[in-house]
Amino acid sequence: MLPKIARSPLFLGLALMILVAACQPQVASTATPLPAPAAPAAPATPAATVAAPTAAAAVAAPAGNVVIRVAYFANLTHSQVLIGLARGDFQRALGPNVTIQTAVFNAGPSVIEALFANQIDLAYIGPNPAINGYVQSKGAALRIVAGATSGGAALVVRPGANIKTAADLAGKRIASPQLGNTQDVALRNYIIANGLQTKEQGGTVEVIPTDNTLILDLFKLGQIDGAWEPEPWASRLIVEAGGQLLVDERTLWTATHGDFVTAHIIVSTQFLKDHPDVVKAWLAAHVAVTQWELANPADAQALLNTEIGKLTGKKLQDAVVQQAWGRMKPTWDSISASLVQAANSAFAAGFLKEKPDLDGIYDLSLLNEVLKSQGLAEVK
Repeated sequence: MLPKIARSPLFLGLALMILVAACQPQVASTATPLPAPAAPAAPATPAATVAAPTAAAAVAAPAGNVVIRVAYFANLTHSQVLIGLARGDFQRALGPNVTIQTAVFNAGPSVIEALFANQIDLAYIGPNPAINGYVQSKGAALRIVAGATSGGAALVVRPGANIKTAADLAGKRIASPQLGNTQDVALRNYIIANGLQTKEQGGTVEVIPTDNTLILDLFKLGQIDGAWEPEPWASRLIVEAGGQLLVDERTLWTATHGDFVTAHIIVSTQFLKDHPDVVKAWLAAHVAVTQWELANPADAQALLNTEIGKLTGKKLQDAVVQQAWGRMKPTWDSISASLVQAANSAFAAGFLKEKPDLDGIYDLSLLNEVLKSQGLAEVK
């Protein structure tokens, strides 16, 4: 069973804030939003510095009329899908017979719920929700088909909270984006690894899962003492709220030389079985966008920030984007070794009843076909 969350006055206040936020207009997507089966919107006009996709050009566009329903976050760590939709990379790779429908989410567990309900086909998502979805469905629901981002998560604390070391987290209130999501598990594992316990485990550290948009406000108000956040939220806490970096998560992944999966691509097993050509074309565009980002970081940051502004109603400060980009790396590598450790962390935090068997969670065959066609090293 999942650990119970204490219903403190702060928690009740959070619940009220979440209820108010739920009444606000929903975030719009850059392509056809779910569930309306309309034709995809025309892609945004790319900047003059944006080159046409390379890897995607080597993969034939799928034949026949198909709808692919795609989920992602308005986060820097989901850079490829934001940039690729804006530039039209994915639509060009898929061809005119494939309609892209999109939905923007705030946290991974909600994406898994949508996948279980057959509302999405492909998603950019963090490792722990993917693990949970795989385990809960006994391996039937999804496959990881590519990596997306390495790094890009951090624990940021308030200066006034007097937190200098992990031991100082005792008696403090630390937020995460959602119960059971990737950063929530990382936070709980860090607490355990440093000899502390959460309140629901009989300890003194209060972990408060709440929406990213609310964490920044609570941080500024002094109602939480810190937060384990993905980018750009970690950098926003630093730049906009005067937060201090306590843990860059890359420093915890010594076995993988600082690399760890923050986001990857999952596909429902049924869609993968029915439309491997569509998935392969999507992956070709994903690789092409990643190559462009690595070769043109300044242009990638600018375009990505523009798209985040469209989805959220406000662009990020340049300082936020620049700082966040320095802690993350776009990739197509699955970084599978880090997924095993993430699974063990989820088990240790109490989100899995038994140590998971992840054999079969990856299907990298289509990605490796794309990489091989481009003379790039295959991934495992």
